[in-house]
Amino acid sequence: MMFDHGPHNSIADIKGLRVGHAQDAELKSGTTALVCDVDNVASVHVVGGAPGTRDTDLLAPENTVIGVDALILSGGSAFGLDACGGAQSALREMGRGFAVADQRVPIVPGAILFDLVNGGDKDWGTHSPYRDLGYQAVKNASDRVDIGSVGAGTGALVGGPEAGLKGGLGTASVKFEGITIAALVAANALGSPTVGTSPNFWAAPFEIGNEFGGLGMARESSAEASALRIKFRETQSQGANTTIGIIATDAQLTPGETKRLAVAAHDGFARALWPAHTPFDGDLIFGLSTGGSAIAPPAENQIELSALSSSTMARAIARGIHAATASPNDIFPTWQDRFNGMTAST
Repeated sequence: MMFDHGPHNSIADIKGLRVGHAQDAELKSGTTALVCDVDNVASVHVVGGAPGTRDTDLLAPENTVIGVDALILSGGSAFGLDACGGAQSALREMGRGFAVADQRVPIVPGAILFDLVNGGDKDWGTHSPYRDLGYQAVKNASDRVDIGSVGAGTGALVGGPEAGLKGGLGTASVKFEGITIAALVAANALGSPTVGTSPNFWAAPFEIGNEFGGLGMARESSAEASALRIKFRETQSQGANTTIGIIATDAQLTPGETKRLAVAAHDGFARALWPAHTPFDGDLIFGLSTGGSAIAPPAENQIELSALSSSTMARAIARGIHAATASPNDIFPTWQDRFNGMTAST
């Protein structure tokens, strides 16, 4: 069965979802906000061994809060969790939030990645800049989703030839039986998105058109393809990586089904990055269902829904890395710079 992406090939193809980025070039870090303008069901699934999160316990299916006002993906390691507070401030100004008596509390879970040793200036003084970045990311939200070295992907790094590559912020969508499935992800993995020393992406089997170069599948030997090309091998420490993402759909899903969508989307990490879900990655995916299609998929279609959540996430990862751009003081090259002029491996 052939699939096509939505008109923007982004998570904004789902009505009621907008994305905003805010970043600081000297800091080499930033924040991305997914703003939800419609009711939704939200969940989360963590597989990596070193996560950094805020308010994710709210999203357990047995708990009171079902939906969110926004989701935050941020750089900055634990400092980046301040971005959720800034996003709350922006949403509160809009009158958004969970009603409690005469007050409203915006529900803004978030996750962070480690980008503190990427060549940026992290001497920010007493308070980190992430609260302001979170505030501005919400204010910048629109249905245009820039990718590459923006928002939470600004300072992201991944493994790969020969010591590492710049990571990035990616998005992708797909249509199936009247339903849209879409992903938004900041790739900052220990593992590599490319096969062996080739420019070919692990996610190549799922590429739609030429959305990340159209190079197809690699022809590396099995030994070369399976070699671990991880970043910071000699100084690897817990929490120095992490890929964080959101998988969303306009299908009508229950809290349990939304959690299952996030679980399945983690397979996209494994199809786009080698290795994935290590003890030194904090890999996390938020699940989100808006119900905007008014379609509640029958059980037999849940198989395709799960499979497409995985392939769409893999495509989003590759798109983000493929679109990364160089900036002063980078410690790793971009995919474009590393493989300039190269085509499929031979």
